[in-house]
Amino acid sequence: MTAEQDLAAIVAIARAAGELALNMRRNGLTTRAKPGGSPVTDADEAVDAQLADHLGQLNPDYGWLSEETADDPARLTKRRLYVVDPIDGTVAFMKGRPWWCVSIAVVENGQPILGVLHAPEPGETYTAIVGQGAFLNGQPIRPAATADLAGCRMLGDAKMFGHPAWPKPWPAMRIETRNSIAYRMALVAAGTFDAALALSAKNEWDLAAADLICREAGAWCTDHRGRSFSYNRPNPRMPSLVCAAPALAPLILERVSPIDLRE
Repeated sequence: MTAEQDLAAIVAIARAAGELALNMRRNGLTTRAKPGGSPVTDADEAVDAQLADHLGQLNPDYGWLSEETADDPARLTKRRLYVVDPIDGTVAFMKGRPWWCVSIAVVENGQPILGVLHAPEPGETYTAIVGQGAFLNGQPIRPAATADLAGCRMLGDAKMFGHPAWPKPWPAMRIETRNSIAYRMALVAAGTFDAALALSAKNEWDLAAADLICREAGAWCTDHRGRSFSYNRPNPRMPSLVCAAPALAPLILERVSPIDLRE
């Protein structure tokens, strides 16, 4: 199967997963708290099971890493694996907001080579194959050309930007938030927003598909020290995220790279 055929099949699987999630929400969700307090719904778990089944049939020899599946160290022996978040942005999904997505990446030797983000409610499907560019609903996407932090469209926590501990105050920006980290990154890749910043730990399933989509679009995607991400590691956590239009990235890193985050 070619990469293009693989992508088409995975897009169809992601769209079916989105439909399952919407149908379950219409019928009423059951919610519980995971260890650590974050919520999970029965739709998260059902979508995870459906993705594992359908993606497993597509490529049975691939490993598996998902937010809603107990981690199996056997994935570390695999050259290729799926890295999946069945519903990224569960809080938005629960509250009936549109800012959530199904995230699926194929990772090979530690790097994503194929990525799909499907956001059912806005009807947006972001895709990328390594070396072939990034697309939204089949049309090429590029990040914004914004080169000044003042007035830029920033996805992040307004309280964090306004904290008095910053040595150099941030300029006035148009700050918004979206629950889904992957969807934030896709919005930067498409130029809808100029940057997304998170100075808290993220997981491989939050980032893998969106990382490829961003880089194939031409956006910057690293941690707060400017280090690129690698995947299928024993500990799947990343310390932070800087996702930005290329001209903005150095301005953001200048401010955040000195910060010592617990990693």
